[in-house]
Amino acid sequence: MHQSSLIQSLNSAQAQAVTSMADRLLVLAGAGSGKTRVLVHRIAWLIKEQQLSPFSILAVTFTNKAAAEMRNRIETLMRAPSGSMWVGTFHGIAHRLLRMHWQEAGLPQNFQILDSDDQLRLVKRIMRQQELDESRWPPKQAQAFINSNKDEGLRPDHIDDYGDIYQKTLIGVYRQYQEACERGGMLDFAELLLRSHELWLHQPQLLAHYQQRFRHILVDEFQDTNRIQYAWLQMLAGKNVPITIVGDDDQSIYGWRGARIENIRSFGDDFGRTEVVRLEQNYRSTAMILNAANGVIANNRDRLGKQLWTSGEDGEPISLYSAFNEVDEARFVAERIQQALQQGLRRSEIAILYRSNAQSRVLEEAMLRGSIPYRIYGGHRFFERAEIKNALAYLRLICHRDDDAAFERVVNTPSRGLGDKSLERIRNTARELKVPMWQASLTVLQHKELSTKAGKSLHEFLGLIELLDQELRGLGLSEQAERVIEASGLIAFHQNEKGDRGEARVENLKELISATREFEANGEGDSASLAAFLDHAALEAGDTQAQADEDCVQMMTLHSAKGLEFPIVFMVGVEEGLFPSMKSADDLDRMEEERRLAYVGITRAMKKLFISHAESRRIYGSEALHAPSRFIREIPHHCLQEVRAAAKITRPMAVPRGRAAVQNTDTPYRLGRSVRHPKFGDGVIMGCEGQGPNSRVRVNFAGAGEKWLVAQYARLELL
Repeated sequence: MHQSSLIQSLNSAQAQAVTSMADRLLVLAGAGSGKTRVLVHRIAWLIKEQQLSPFSILAVTFTNKAAAEMRNRIETLMRAPSGSMWVGTFHGIAHRLLRMHWQEAGLPQNFQILDSDDQLRLVKRIMRQQELDESRWPPKQAQAFINSNKDEGLRPDHIDDYGDIYQKTLIGVYRQYQEACERGGMLDFAELLLRSHELWLHQPQLLAHYQQRFRHILVDEFQDTNRIQYAWLQMLAGKNVPITIVGDDDQSIYGWRGARIENIRSFGDDFGRTEVVRLEQNYRSTAMILNAANGVIANNRDRLGKQLWTSGEDGEPISLYSAFNEVDEARFVAERIQQALQQGLRRSEIAILYRSNAQSRVLEEAMLRGSIPYRIYGGHRFFERAEIKNALAYLRLICHRDDDAAFERVVNTPSRGLGDKSLERIRNTARELKVPMWQASLTVLQHKELSTKAGKSLHEFLGLIELLDQELRGLGLSEQAERVIEASGLIAFHQNEKGDRGEARVENLKELISATREFEANGEGDSASLAAFLDHAALEAGDTQAQADEDCVQMMTLHSAKGLEFPIVFMVGVEEGLFPSMKSADDLDRMEEERRLAYVGITRAMKKLFISHAESRRIYGSEALHAPSRFIREIPHHCLQEVRAAAKITRPMAVPRGRAAVQNTDTPYRLGRSVRHPKFGDGVIMGCEGQGPNSRVRVNFAGAGEKWLVAQYARLELL
């Protein structure tokens, strides 16, 4: 393969990156600019033109999927197997090194790899040995503490507790965990990198060997590297091993899990004189979408700087929809998807992106109503999430004491110190007597068959369920859900689970309360009861989402969307307090990461992008009025086109300046009219949506607050 044929398919910037002679090369690759193509062609160029042995090239990326794709493309381009090359993930390469040099690393030859579940089980065992209450010291939190410190290159002896009992306790768990791993010859994923970095530190002759062996290092997605990965690369490259890094500071969105945007920004300072090549020609999106992305990201500071452009079509403006509320927003999305499908698009060519998993519930319901197959990419449907199933199990047990599945799910969630032996005793008694586990528990307690501690815990659990059963009588559905979720300890349990995962679980539990409020508002009498809602939730969970290989609409968080592309993209909930998130309001670094997330979301769209926000949104258990996101204001005006709803919608009383209210003339329920409801009393109409018998009315009742009612069943008396 001649040099000319190798680079003739590349644009000028790509060719410059591929053929650079620099020992330190930073390829700043914008979204959709062909970075994998450049990496693969550079490897081929190094082998064919620079006469490097494939065995002397190290190529590192972040996922097994990306590594496999790189390997396959190298083989296709070179028409030769890539088996002799070191191409893999950071963890894969580190594992390979440790298997080869287990003695130098101080490991047994047959060391074992712990996956995340195995690691958590070991952490739990250690915490039980230390007699730590899991409700106060969640094991997942201790697991995250261990892994995050390893990612920073810190052993227990390197961490200061600053006299803080919380920090001191977690350091103690880490120390015991490390000792258990040493005794058992076990390595978790974070240990692979830390141990291989320590291999360089403590074995300089081995480091020198690999610095001689590798004649070029290439790293993909460099903006996602953490501290230990950066230090590992810095040591291996030393002063003499050439290194090419490919990344995009504008797509650094994983700061919350240890990625450091500083790594790509400080590469030139730390590694030495660097050539920078910018890949700015985009092969994915229309000019309109790219101009929008450029306009948003330009508001971030300290960027390495680039401007995406395309030689392709200008494309349509971005459609901006101002929804009345989250239900209206979801209906709008479903309607536009139906239109796109009628025009011949495949469902898998459409994606719905949202900031928080809790937003998926209302969107899922709209998909189900419209009979549109969908799939939650990289996650579970709302009613299938563990924390939601736990809350529903409490509610089911209160309704039906003989529900063994619900009993088993929550009897020790949150942890009450009821171990496997105690639960097995209850199960055996239930089998012997042929009674539900609830009844078996009463028998076991009566005969004092459990330890004093376990017996006390079980007695308290049974008492809690009985007490809640009494307290819920006379309460509305949403009040019942709110009381149970709080009294069960689930909120407090997940609040103790530090980090984004715990926060997301709390948000989902609060969103479950929103779901009960909505269900309550849409029903009357028994149709709005707890039993009816539990049936509804079971049916929603049982209506399984499409399989991975089925043609279906893709729904996902913005974080999950990185690296993907779709002809049509819906970015929903683009509002202040939601996206950007509330917690980023007073933190400039977090706000800039949110803006990078917006940039990633916008650049997922190939042909058409819809952005929506709601004037009123019920989420996380409460209703709030949100302003449109600053990210919408940062999009150049000529790139946006406001969309009006297909159905006539009455806007709320407070109409934002410049937006006319639309009055539905088919209904007697006029904006501002006083009405009376047989159950909720007197109220004022705040708005209505839809037409005909299925139209809905939003009423603010003096005693019951705001309710959504279906017009034909509302039984409203006009005053």
